[in-house]
Amino acid sequence: MELTELTITQAHEGLVKKEFSAFELCQAYLARLEKKDKEISAFLTVTKDSALSQAKKVDDMILEGREIPVLAGIPCAIKDNILVEDVRCTVASKILENYIAPYDATVVKKLKEENCLILGKTNLDEFAMGSSTENSAFGSTRNPYDLSRVPGGSSGGSAAAVAANLCLYALGSDTGGSIRQPASFCGIVGLKPTYGAVSRYGLIAFASSLDQIGPITKTVEDAKIVFEAIKGGDELDSTSVESKIANFRVPAARVQISNLRIGVPKEYFIKGMDPEVEKVIKEAIKKYEEMGAKIEEVSLSHTECALPCYYIIAPSEASANLARYDGIKYGLSESKGKDLLDVYLKSREEGFGPEVRRRIMLGTYALSAGYYEAYYLRAQKVRTLIKDDFDQAFKEVDAILTPVSPTPAFKLREKITDPLTMYLSDIFTVSVNLAGLPAISLPCGKVGKLPVGLQIIGKPFEEEKILAIGEILEKA
Repeated sequence: MELTELTITQAHEGLVKKEFSAFELCQAYLARLEKKDKEISAFLTVTKDSALSQAKKVDDMILEGREIPVLAGIPCAIKDNILVEDVRCTVASKILENYIAPYDATVVKKLKEENCLILGKTNLDEFAMGSSTENSAFGSTRNPYDLSRVPGGSSGGSAAAVAANLCLYALGSDTGGSIRQPASFCGIVGLKPTYGAVSRYGLIAFASSLDQIGPITKTVEDAKIVFEAIKGGDELDSTSVESKIANFRVPAARVQISNLRIGVPKEYFIKGMDPEVEKVIKEAIKKYEEMGAKIEEVSLSHTECALPCYYIIAPSEASANLARYDGIKYGLSESKGKDLLDVYLKSREEGFGPEVRRRIMLGTYALSAGYYEAYYLRAQKVRTLIKDDFDQAFKEVDAILTPVSPTPAFKLREKITDPLTMYLSDIFTVSVNLAGLPAISLPCGKVGKLPVGLQIIGKPFEEEKILAIGEILEKA
């Protein structure tokens, strides 16, 4: 087998048995990256020298007979809205084009403690705002399955990099589906953890009550390994939680398929959904039934409100979070303005792309005097109703199965000029973020040559259960 086709477990075993060195593994990925990424454009920055230097350190540890962590010497990539000390962090925006991160995000610090190899930073929709990785100021990423199609977004660079074997795993962030939807489009596994399960410290904020960092991997087992490394409380992030996820590793064997009650929401199989995608998803659900799980129809009655609710809350929080990019503190500064206000306006006009400007304007309007109660406050009340729907459903079932996206990967430029059509790509994923739940996307079939992802949604802090349920299907 090619070194670049290994899973994390296989690569770790190969390193421990000295079948190959960490330096050789790193070189294999860098060579493939140099050859393949010209057509995919998954990476914005490649950190070749530091990766090779770290690989030598891991090889020295192995030669000294020291026990190495599972992720030691394993090449990975980091979405370019997560800080890696002394490495450029652009958020795919002109406004931060030359920004060098002054410190490590907590998740990066944890991976470095495991002696991982960071190959570089991956492309995304600017400030993580998008569903196709076409909103990047530095060009679109392409889907490895079909270069004429999008990889999904906003973590499209991370998903494409894993799918094309340019890295062994990657970190992404998920605000409304930004890990799960690209994982679905690229035929790999993406885990969006419970809100608070993973520290957000060092993640450049989009919508703070929705953002969550998670792993994008080749297999469910790999997702478990990476999640185990990055999860946990952090004193630098007051929303992170430790205690509820302390006991993590539950082998798939301990989740008895015959005892499983799986919910299928009737509101998720809607008019306008690709019939071939619906067929693949229903076949996956049927496999669980054939293996002994009890399938029950559940109702999430406020599902139709989720998208409008999300597109009020997320832009409102973005409007507040992005106010810091003023051309004064850091980042792009158009300093030739006639006064301070002119500097602010010109810097933001030149620095932000059209989608970011659109969402800032939407959010500022929703928060403005006279409209706050009508929009933002009402959206927060609807958000509570959406969470209540899930709470009620989980009284009857252990997990919920849904599609990830109503279509497979669409063509580049197909939806870029129609924001509303693009926003509909997230129709099955935004509810999970609004309710703060964990969910995983895993490949369950194809439409033609294009992958389709199944979404498994779980109760808060039950990542181990949805991963185990995913592993059952993956092995089947």
